[in-house]
Amino acid sequence: MTSAASRTFDVRHVQLARAAFAAIAALMITFSPDHSAAVGSAVFSGFAIATGLVLLLSVWLVYPVGRRWPAAALGGVTVVAGMVSGLYPLRTVIGYFAVVIVWALVAGALEAIAGWRGGSSRGRREIAPGVADARPERTPWPRAEARDAIVVGVVTALLGVALLFVQPAYALDYTIEEAHQTFTLTGITIGVGLFGGYAAIVAVYLGIAGFSPRPADPEDAPSAPIAPATAEAAAPADPNPQKDSA
Repeated sequence: MTSAASRTFDVRHVQLARAAFAAIAALMITFSPDHSAAVGSAVFSGFAIATGLVLLLSVWLVYPVGRRWPAAALGGVTVVAGMVSGLYPLRTVIGYFAVVIVWALVAGALEAIAGWRGGSSRGRREIAPGVADARPERTPWPRAEARDAIVVGVVTALLGVALLFVQPAYALDYTIEEAHQTFTLTGITIGVGLFGGYAAIVAVYLGIAGFSPRPADPEDAPSAPIAPATAEAAAPADPNPQKDSA
């Protein structure tokens, strides 16, 4: 098995790639005057497919055996959501809310649970006092990586919860006196805006995490070799030393 030090790609590369695609999605929504269901579904579809492919590639390029299932599961769910969102018949208000809510809740739960399980799998557990668990020990995650997975997973799940409280049929007319124009705030405008805000938060957080130095975990650091004791140091001292007679 390839060690982490000898791999070309690392977890930080996955985080930076995810941050880049999230930033692109946030910029597209921020600077687009059209926040319709078609635009929101198209932006989400591109974001989800690109992010999912990065996660699926990381299964073979980044993660060792025993730590591949979270990236595989999260990547598969995200790619499927992006492909479904890209279908033309589903680029409607209801279709946008349904796809993004289901993806956010499922993907957020997967990533948060994976980070929690990975961060807590340090040392072999005991199923009874003095009886160790005979099952194979899970490969521990670095603390920073587990923390980042939990944070991003929770933020993703919060996106789904926030969208659940938005009424797709909501519409509010308001007038800006200075512009002498009347506008309508709709539920889909709020929903697309929430996804844009989520993408901006994820982009900033994963970008900072990708560029931040990561201290080595004590569990991952190799133990220092113990120098063998010399014969003189190992030999017990004579309790009754005697001087040589003249």
